[in-house]
Amino acid sequence: MALTKLERRAKIKMRVRKIVSGSAERPRMSIFRSNKEIYAQLIDDQQGVTLLTASSKAKDIAAAAGTKTEKAALVGKAIAEKAIAAGISVIVFDRNGYLYHGRVKQLADAAREGGLKF
Repeated sequence: MALTKLERRAKIKMRVRKIVSGSAERPRMSIFRSNKEIYAQLIDDQQGVTLLTASSKAKDIAAAAGTKTEKAALVGKAIAEKAIAAGISVIVFDRNGYLYHGRVKQLADAAREGGLKF
C-alpha cells in the first residue's frame, strides 16, 4: 500500500525527531515549507518555547522580487541575523521531513553564510 506524500513526510519527520532535539544553548531550527511560503523557527525543546521566527511573509522579504528559492535564502539570512543578535551561534537543523534540496537547501546555506553553525 502506497503512502501519501503527507504520510511519508510524517514518517521521516518522526524518524528525525527521535534524534534531533534543541536546547537553550543549541536550539533546533525547524522549517516549514508550503507551496507559496517558507518559515523557519528556532525552538528550545527542553522548555517547549519558540525563541525566534522568520518567514517569507515578513514585509521586507515579501516586498523583495524574486523566486521562491531566492526568498528562502532571504529567510535564512534573516533568521541568522536574529539568532546572532540574540547570542545564538550554534543550532541543530531540522529539515522537518523535507528533502535537503531546493528551497530547504537555500535556506540552510544562507543561514550558514549568516554566521550560524550546524
